[in-house]
Amino acid sequence: MPAPLSRRDVFRVGLIGYGLSGASFHAPLLAMEPALCLSGIATRSAEAVARDWPGARVLSVDALLADPTLDLVIVASPNDSHAALAERALLGGKHVVVEKPFTLDSAEAVRLGALARERGRCLAVFHNRRWDGDFLTVRQLIEQGRLGRLYSFESHFDRFRPQVKKRWKEEDVPGGGTLWDLGAHLVDQALQLFGMPESISADLGRQRPEARAVDWFHLLLRYGELRVILRSGSVVHEPWPRFVLQGEADAYLKHGLDPQEEQLKAGLRPGMAGWGAEPAERHGRLSRGVSVPTVPGRYEEFYRQLVAAMSGEGPVPVTAESAGQVIRVLEAARRSASEGRSISFA
Repeated sequence: MPAPLSRRDVFRVGLIGYGLSGASFHAPLLAMEPALCLSGIATRSAEAVARDWPGARVLSVDALLADPTLDLVIVASPNDSHAALAERALLGGKHVVVEKPFTLDSAEAVRLGALARERGRCLAVFHNRRWDGDFLTVRQLIEQGRLGRLYSFESHFDRFRPQVKKRWKEEDVPGGGTLWDLGAHLVDQALQLFGMPESISADLGRQRPEARAVDWFHLLLRYGELRVILRSGSVVHEPWPRFVLQGEADAYLKHGLDPQEEQLKAGLRPGMAGWGAEPAERHGRLSRGVSVPTVPGRYEEFYRQLVAAMSGEGPVPVTAESAGQVIRVLEAARRSASEGRSISFA
């Protein structure tokens, strides 16, 4: 079993997939971590790699997984390949990061977590929106008790995309559709705040005329008297508030999405002026009109914590166990919508 590298060493990284996730999130973020070196990328977009990362080799998936010089493999491929590629990387002695959703089956999530422990490797899931600034602000408000006893929590992730694009995320394939895509983010954030719900009711829809996969969802998670609503639509001209929290002592309302994704696409990086920050006009407000400054987002925290974990100096940033709970909820949501009834987690 390979021993953890010390913090003096550089971890050599292989990235599988150079689409939106690989090119706009993983590669830029890991490049900002001094202990990580992007060494190889498995993709059909060789020209893009040569343009963006001239020092990185373009490899086949098989060659990347077999490369003995790599310490860490990032799986940023289509959703239905996550589990198989993560398993191969772990069996090859690599540390592994898997893009969300972790797997498409909760039993697979449990099995991969057990395999990582057996092999003594770090296995982390890229739930980057745990470090969204607005989510960090919501978490802070709840932990500080500023809203009092919480009765309702709404989280929306809306888009205006009336035309169906020709890409796997919008096809009727395993892992396709917005429930697995945006739903994974919203469910993970809810579980981070409140844990597993008592039950879930779900409505899933295909609203656009040419939609082949779920492009609208409404999830209701129950926690005693607390109701958590998670929603997303693909034809939303005027987005709903990103967060609405109603508590006994106060309420909180926040519009707009965290800026880090757009900043990364625009070339801004962690440590640069304005990184992760929102302007005052985008800050959320309490019910009496009191502005609540948004905590700056920090996606770079994921890879900082991962380096510490691979060095034996801390836990992985997002465990297989917590990511597996997200898959349990998504599975239950699909079952609820199919059977037209509430699904209990008891």
